[in-house]
Amino acid sequence: MTTEDINDNDMDLAPGAEGDAELAEPLYITADGKEMYEHFRFEADKGQKMLRVDKFLVARMEKTSRNRIQQAADADCIIVNGRPVKSSYKVKAGDVVSIVMDRPRYELEIVPEDLPLDIVYEDDALMVVNKPAGMVVHPGHGNYTGTLVNALAWHFKDNPDYDVSDPRLGLVHRIDKDTSGLLVIAKTPEAKTHLGLQFFHKTTKREYRALVWGSFPEKTGTITGNIARNPRNKLQMAVFDDPNIGKHAVTHYEVMEEFGYVTLVKCVLETGRTHQIRVHMLKEGHPLFNDARYGGDRILKGTTFSKYTRFVENCFAACPRQALHAKTLGFIHPVTGEEMNFDSDIPADMQELLNRWRRYTADPAKEAK
Repeated sequence: MTTEDINDNDMDLAPGAEGDAELAEPLYITADGKEMYEHFRFEADKGQKMLRVDKFLVARMEKTSRNRIQQAADADCIIVNGRPVKSSYKVKAGDVVSIVMDRPRYELEIVPEDLPLDIVYEDDALMVVNKPAGMVVHPGHGNYTGTLVNALAWHFKDNPDYDVSDPRLGLVHRIDKDTSGLLVIAKTPEAKTHLGLQFFHKTTKREYRALVWGSFPEKTGTITGNIARNPRNKLQMAVFDDPNIGKHAVTHYEVMEEFGYVTLVKCVLETGRTHQIRVHMLKEGHPLFNDARYGGDRILKGTTFSKYTRFVENCFAACPRQALHAKTLGFIHPVTGEEMNFDSDIPADMQELLNRWRRYTADPAKEAK
């Protein structure tokens, strides 16, 4: 990440269809709920005379124009003492000036890597990929290689118009490392702005499949609850009843298949909060199967018989991650105006998990050997 990457990032919205696995701490959250992460930080010394913030930053940042700084300010990407300011703001002694963007800072240069990419669709404006479970989306926090962004850097290495470090381009939303499924990548700033607005206004169509512990008394339902970081564990999110805490989140669900002790559900996201499906289901007493972060990697339902225990442990081994897949994605094409709808197959590990539970439901004695 260089100072040259500061740009008009006003509408790079949608911080995650199901969330960002790294859970970096945002510096600032905008009025529309967009999480902003600090990329640069400067503190005005005691002798600082009153000076416009754009001039203050240009003097401290190499290879960055005043026009770029002004664009960043217009996009609310310049924060002084915790609040966004415009270019005309006069910096004074002791002010802390930060430049923020809508994704965590890349701590190292992004290295193009020839990694497999399951490209579902691509044209001049956008690309849709089917991300495998186990792949981190963004580099950082111990995952500096092998990420989707590294793979995109390789894919676009011969495209002079695509800079993988430019936040005006790239991923419009995110899903967790151990969640599989569909993601859309914008190849132009105009496409990212247009797609970002669709996510913000909740006009995109997104369906997930999740295997969760327990059974549901109703076949359909809606889970509502504000989501914020768990104050007791910063690696987790949590649901809060207090409307002043966290961000509004709504998940609609429908029971697809019942296996006695676990249930396959379809989840339709009305909002896109970090770990939304995982914590909303937890709130209702249905942790995702094998979700280690939220306690779903233990036997929560069923019998105490050793054969059943071995069966569930074999299921954990067959799908060694939370059983969650972003199956469908729909949006309006930012250039043509065409309605685009994509569907992806449930991946092999999760499919094997479902097949095992189907066999167990049909004949528990035979499968639990």
